[in-house]
Amino acid sequence: MAHLVMGFLDMSDNPNFGLWMFLSIGAVCLFVVFIPLVSWIDSRRKEREAFYKADTLRRLTEASGEGARAALELMREEDRLKRIRMLEGFKIGGLINVAVGLGLSMLLYSMVGGSGGPFMVGAIPGLIGVAMLVYVFFLAEPVK
Repeated sequence: MAHLVMGFLDMSDNPNFGLWMFLSIGAVCLFVVFIPLVSWIDSRRKEREAFYKADTLRRLTEASGEGARAALELMREEDRLKRIRMLEGFKIGGLINVAVGLGLSMLLYSMVGGSGGPFMVGAIPGLIGVAMLVYVFFLAEPVK
């Protein structure tokens, strides 16, 4: 145990010490600085988009009698596009999960063979993908 502690304290003799320090500091910077910064920038972007959308809708409704109708149509169209994007995301997610499940099953079957059946672990993501696809194609309300 003392050998491990002394080896850790005397790490400056290690030829890879500089690389180790660089990677350690980089990992800390990634989680302490970069990820919160990106999150803050994204929230500011969403805030600006919501502000401009509300301003545009306000101007449309104040413009004329047709402005209110145009604003309602704009809101309906945005809601329709949002639902289409959500359903397309479910389709892609379902296909990816089915593919991961099949790949995992084939990998485990080739590693272990037919003994025991650990290859059935691949059924977990595969069935999640099937459930997502069933929702999209059979249960979700169609987008008009």
